[in-house]
Amino acid sequence: MIAVLNKIISLVLVPIYFCSFLPPYHIAKLFNQPKELISISENGVGSAEDPVFLTAHRGVSALAPENSIPAFEEAINYNYYSAECDIRLTKDDQWVVIHNSSVDARFCQVGEVNEYTLEELKTFNYKGGANFWLYEDMRIPTLQEYLDVFVDTDTRPQIEIKEDGCDMLDTVVYAVKEKGLTEQAIIISFDIEQLSYVHQIEPDIELWYLVDEITSENIAEAKAVGDNVWLSANFSVNNTETIKLAVDAGVGTSFWTVNTIEDAKMLYDMGIRYMETDILCN
Repeated sequence: MIAVLNKIISLVLVPIYFCSFLPPYHIAKLFNQPKELISISENGVGSAEDPVFLTAHRGVSALAPENSIPAFEEAINYNYYSAECDIRLTKDDQWVVIHNSSVDARFCQVGEVNEYTLEELKTFNYKGGANFWLYEDMRIPTLQEYLDVFVDTDTRPQIEIKEDGCDMLDTVVYAVKEKGLTEQAIIISFDIEQLSYVHQIEPDIELWYLVDEITSENIAEAKAVGDNVWLSANFSVNNTETIKLAVDAGVGTSFWTVNTIEDAKMLYDMGIRYMETDILCN
């Protein structure tokens, strides 16, 4: 049934949606306009001597569709420290870059990512995101295509594992090493067991442990895996006390998602130099 529905969408609805002479196209453009980036340095946060290291959350989604190649290329253009992505497995066990388990939010077609082969997903059309109409031939990236963007650049690829378990993590590590990005890439996960597994395979890859509230327990979990394991914490559920807990523990810490100058300044004043954002830039 889903296959039939997607065929109808692809053959009938997509051409209508992308026809510049019809209202749907212009309505979609109206709701997916790019946003102007906000410079933290121009607003007094950070300095050349003591900078803030910004991660572009799912790429620079203010200027291009999230988790797309153009969004990651913009991260390099704007000299972000890193560009975060999310990866999931297809039906034929290929890693693709997408946040949700379903394709509906990003693409015209419907269904779960793991219901489709890579070849099938590569036929799907983005239906939104900043400036999406500028990239008519844009398709879902593979992990390898994402990594290619960062080869010979100073921006670090940051890969969030969205699947459970450790069965396919070897292929993620292999892809990173194959591209020569072992010391440049960062792998992140809410699952400390996944990070421990990656560390055993390749201890030179930096790891960030995704957490909501910072606690003594998750600080200890991160430190137990290895010296190159950081915390990446949810800014919205932490306070000065829990932020200070991480600073005092001496564990590397980044916060997501920081989208105002006021919040960036508060973190900076508390000693935090790493932040993930949708809208801020240096």
